[in-house]
Formats: sequence, structure tokens, C-alpha cells
Amino acid sequence: MQRHLISAADLTRDDAVLILDTAEEMARVADRPIKKLPTLRGRTIVNLFFEDSTRTRISFEAAEKRLSADVINFTAKGSSVSKGESLKDTAQTLEAMGVDAVVIRHGASGAPYRLATSGWIDAVVINAGDGTHQHPTQALLDAFTMRRRLIGRDAGLGQDLSGKRITLVGDVLHSRVARSNVDLLHTLGAEVTLVAPPTLVPVGVESWPCEVSYDLDSTLSKSDAVMMLRVQRERMNAAFFPTEREYSRRYGLDGERMAKMPEHAIVMHPGPMVRGMEITAEVADSDRCTVVEQVANGVSIRMAVLYLLLGGNEPAVSHTRIEEK
Repeated sequence: MQRHLISAADLTRDDAVLILDTAEEMARVADRPIKKLPTLRGRTIVNLFFEDSTRTRISFEAAEKRLSADVINFTAKGSSVSKGESLKDTAQTLEAMGVDAVVIRHGASGAPYRLATSGWIDAVVINAGDGTHQHPTQALLDAFTMRRRLIGRDAGLGQDLSGKRITLVGDVLHSRVARSNVDLLHTLGAEVTLVAPPTLVPVGVESWPCEVSYDLDSTLSKSDAVMMLRVQRERMNAAFFPTEREYSRRYGLDGERMAKMPEHAIVMHPGPMVRGMEITAEVADSDRCTVVEQVANGVSIRMAVLYLLLGGNEPAVSHTRIEEK
């Protein structure tokens, strides 16, 4: 593994499977009465969030504390950033405090990469979402959830997602989750199909390692997992579809559509869900929907990433190394 985690595209198959297998070990820790490991004792991690977040920020904080790290939460609101301080100045302030890792979420695509490569700070950088670019730990927790549900907890160890057919539905244009999932699922051997209105498909999507369809109904019967994406109104500067009702009719997932999916197939959503538009309450609350599992698995995945990047003097690169620690 590389020193930083900036993009899902940076991970090789072996990197990704190692993270998923390590997360399986971390999930077992969560089942114990005392859910803490001493691995990162004495390490300081800053959660640097320039955008609002609930799941990702709390998930990273829980993962850091379970690994016994010292945690500093930084939000742009109420900080010097609101007074005009630059990312460089913020980074140099953190460097002066001697932090070991920075988990950054930023509205500008490329901000985590800039932080990791600029020389402003000598710390591990983990991308917790940047603009419409990447959200690698979300893709990892999604793949972890798929592997557990479609292959099995123990049977999945060491396995990728070869032959699995995954469908991503909705606002692909503004979705860093879609980009990250396409990259990672392709690396893990899955066949990915994007389904969206033509107005919400990015320019250049033909170069992505996936298929594109505009008809949701035709893909459901062939899908092992269907992930509904949130319509990101806060990033929209134009009318990308006529009405919410029209979008829901063409691209929303309801009980009737879910019935067309194979019996083993699962429904996923990165959250937060817009019930009644992207997904009905019937589907969201069904046993086939993995939204709550994804949140729980997110803590295990983020523990695994932090463990592998910070657990020793160098990143862990093999199963043997984990056993030695």
C-alpha cells in the first residue's frame, strides 16, 4: 500500500483484499465487551472536515478511538477557515502540533491530493471525500458489505468480487461515491453498470471501466447488488430532471422493482437517503437493504485503513506482517 489513501483507483487488488480481510478482523473486535485495541496509542489523528458530515466523521472518530489514538476534531465552521485562512496555513498549523495523520473532507476536488503532495505536512493523509472526485473508504465499506452478504463472512476471506454484477443508480454526475465504487469494484473483478438519466451521466464516462444504461428495469434481474445514489441538490446549479415525481417513476426503487431482483440480491445506499424519491420506505426498511450494516462496516473498514497506514513504522503490506504486529 502507498503511504496515503487519496483515491480508490490507487489500490491494487491485493491492497483492497488486504484491507477487507483486516476489516474482518476489526469487526471481531467490535463483538467483544471491550472494543479497544492499543495499536495507535500515542498517535494523534486530526479529522479535518471542511464539509458537513455525520456518518463519515463519526465513523472515523469511532475507529480512531477504538485503536486508542488521540483524536482532534476540526470543523471549518467556527475555525480560522471561516476568517479566510488557507488550506496551506491550516496544514502548517497542524504540522507544528505534530499530528501523525489527517483525515480530510473538502468541497474542492483534489484538496487531499494537494495536502499529501505539497510538502506542507509530514503526516499520513486519508481522503474522507473531496468534491465530486473520490471517497475511497466509502467504496471499501461498500465492497466489504457486498462480500459479506454475497459470499459470506468467513468464505469471503482472501476473495474479491469476481463475477458479481453491481448496478449503481442515480446522480452519477455529482457522486464521488459512484466514481470510487466504479474504480474499486473493477479492481476487485466485479461487473459494474451505471443507470442514470442522460443529464446525470458525466462527460467522458465511456472511458470508465463500466457499462452505462438509461433503463433501470432492464438491469434489475441481472444484478447481485443495486446501489441507489443520493440526488445531490446542493451541488446542482441547473434543472437536471423535470420533477421529483418523474425522477422517482423512472429511477426510484420501490417494492415492485425490488421484486424483479434475484432473491439473493441486496439493496444498498451510501446515505443519507431521500425516502420516497430515490427509494421507498418499503425498500429502505426491508431485510434486503444494507444501509445500517454499511454504517457498522464503515467503522471496521476505517479501523483497518488506519491500522495498515499507521500501525507500524511502515505500512503493513502482507498478512504475515499483520500476524507479526
